[in-house]
Amino acid sequence: MERPAWAPPGIDISVPSVSRIYDYYLGGSHNFEVDREAARRAMEFVPGLPKIMQANRGVMRRAVRFALSEGITQFLDIGSGIPTFGNVHEIAQEASPGARVVYVDHDPVAVAHSQAVLEGNENTGVAGADLRKPQEILGSPEVARLLDLERPVALLLVSVLHFIEDADDPQGAVAELGAALAPGSLILVTHAAYDGVPVPKEQVGGVVGVYSDISNPLVMRTREEIARFFDGFELVEPGLVSMGNWRPDTPAEQEDPYAFSGFAGVGRKA
Repeated sequence: MERPAWAPPGIDISVPSVSRIYDYYLGGSHNFEVDREAARRAMEFVPGLPKIMQANRGVMRRAVRFALSEGITQFLDIGSGIPTFGNVHEIAQEASPGARVVYVDHDPVAVAHSQAVLEGNENTGVAGADLRKPQEILGSPEVARLLDLERPVALLLVSVLHFIEDADDPQGAVAELGAALAPGSLILVTHAAYDGVPVPKEQVGGVVGVYSDISNPLVMRTREEIARFFDGFELVEPGLVSMGNWRPDTPAEQEDPYAFSGFAGVGRKA
C-alpha cells in the first residue's frame, strides 16, 4: 500500500480511523482505502450516512454563529477531526477576526493535517489529546496560549461522545471540562442515536457492528442519556432535539430525512 506524502510517519495506514472515515463521508481527500472500505460497508446498512455527517457539520456552524451572537469568541473543539471547508475557525474568524480556536484530536493524521491547514493563523492551534483525559487538554500549551478560561468559552463536542464507552466515563470527562469553564460558557453536543434514522433499527445496528469490527465502538445513547452531558448547563432553545431541528436555516420539509437523525443541543453555564 503506497503511503501518501501527507501521512505522518509511524501511522499504520492499514487500520481504519474514525476521523478519516468522517472525512470520507464529507467528501474529503485525507483518507485511505481502508477507511473508504469501512465507510462503504457502513453505508450498505444506512446509505444516508454522508447526509448525517453533513447535518452534524451544519449544527456545528449554526452553533458557532450562535456563540458569536452571544459575544463568545473562544472555541474549544474536541474530537475536531480533519479540517474541511467551513470549519470552526473559518466560520468564527469570518465574523470576528480575533476569534480564537483550539482544535483537539487524538488521531495523528487529523493533528498533522490541522497543523498544516492552520499554519500562519496565530489565533488557532491544534492539540493532540484525548477527550478521556480532560486535564491533558486543559493543560495543553495550545489552550494556555489561546484561551482565557476566566472568560466564556464555547466547548464543541461534535460527533465524538458516541465513540466513548460508558466504562471510560464520558460524563465525568465532560463534567471536568465544564467545571473549568467560566460562567456564560456554552457547550454543544451532537450525538448518534437510533432515534430519527429513517431506516429500521436493525439496519442501524449493522453500522454499529461495522464500527465494532474496526475497534471503534459506536455507542448509541437515548435522549435521556445524552441529556446528562448537560448537567451544570441550562439548555437553550430549542433544547435537545434532532440535528435538523436545531435552529435550522431551511424549512424542515426541504431537508433530507437523514438530517433528523440523532440529537443536538447547546447549553449555557450559569
